Amino acid sequence: MAQALSEAEINAGLAELKDWSRAGDTLVKEFRFDNYLAGLAFASSVGVIAEGLNHHPDLSIGWRRVAVSFTTHDAGNKLSAKDFAAAAAIDGLGYPR
Repeated sequence: MAQALSEAEINAGLAELKDWSRAGDTLVKEFRFDNYLAGLAFASSVGVIAEGLNHHPDLSIGWRRVAVSFTTHDAGNKLSAKDFAAAAAIDGLGYPR
């Protein structure tokens, strides 16, 4: 079972990420793209990362945008180190390009 992070740990984690924010107990970021298919390709890449980490985000795919949100269910729907590790891995994709 994952452990929920403290407020100080959450703030430190946010300081390490680019353009991610906190919405309650959820880590969120919206990515923008030049076209719809680029967003779909990105969402697919996020899915591959999530499967590899066994930590799956909620994805909202729209026209030229993909919103990604993480929370850790087995930490009481709070933020955990898993959320920040997954967000960093997604940022490592280098999107948008």
